[in-house]
Amino acid sequence: MDCVIEGNCVRAFGKAIHALSRIGDELWLDPVVKGVSHRLQTARSHETTIKRVPNELKLALRAVNSTHSAYACFLFSPLFFQRYRPEAGTAQGCGTFKCKLVMKSVLPLFRCLASIERNVDRCEIKVSIMDARVVFQFHCRHGMIKTHNLSFCESEAMQAVFPSHLCPNVLKAQARLFCDMVRNFPVCQEEVTLSITPSRVNLRNHIEEGSNNTKTMYTDMSLHLSEFDYYQFGVDSDITFCLKELRGFLSFAESHCLPVSVHFGAAGKPVCFSVEDLVLEARVVLATLTDLESTAPSQTWEAQVTATPSFL
Repeated sequence: MDCVIEGNCVRAFGKAIHALSRIGDELWLDPVVKGVSHRLQTARSHETTIKRVPNELKLALRAVNSTHSAYACFLFSPLFFQRYRPEAGTAQGCGTFKCKLVMKSVLPLFRCLASIERNVDRCEIKVSIMDARVVFQFHCRHGMIKTHNLSFCESEAMQAVFPSHLCPNVLKAQARLFCDMVRNFPVCQEEVTLSITPSRVNLRNHIEEGSNNTKTMYTDMSLHLSEFDYYQFGVDSDITFCLKELRGFLSFAESHCLPVSVHFGAAGKPVCFSVEDLVLEARVVLATLTDLESTAPSQTWEAQVTATPSFL
């Protein structure tokens, strides 16, 4: 693979890696030749859809956490790059490849996004199958070039199988609204509960049974449906999911002023947060806790994860 990213797109690429670093410790780099099979199924009749070329070439960045309860994918269109050649460096007849990098080795390259925006003119990414190396080369101002060689291992990329078009409940709003909602909770808050009714949406912090409630601040916010660009109610539901993996994704969406769509159903079913524009698509799929009223006290978050590996 050989691609070139220029200007503000370098910062956007780094912002995506920051979001993925909140999900897992490994990063899958996946040049996608047939984009059709990797569509994010978020298009519905009421939403604005984007035409896709059947054989459009895309680059996918993916991450999954260790318990398989959170998955994220960023798909970059060829329009995002100044040059994108997914077949470069690949042996003939071998087709596309899928490589896995250690997140700790990639994240430092994009650690300071403000510095990248000021000093980096373009970034070249090359993958050498023979050497099992991914080369990140930053062309900075004043003629400075920084080259980083990272080892990778070949690995099949994770893929979330999530039919979002079948979800009964859909919310769509500007990323700023969701970010403002999340900012009401402390960074240490692990899980939140999202509730939906025909007229309102509630978001509150999740407090585990048996915890000392006298030392815990309880936050509950309520929003009218008029706050959302689109609101589809199918069934009453209260879903509890982890907030940590979502913060980076919402930060990415807010920095690019992208509307966020949320597809979900009953408790125990995954929830999907997604964004889409002309040059990229991204989504985060999170497992949710099962209904505690119908679950034995011994069944915890880990039990829910093992019960729903099918969304990966």
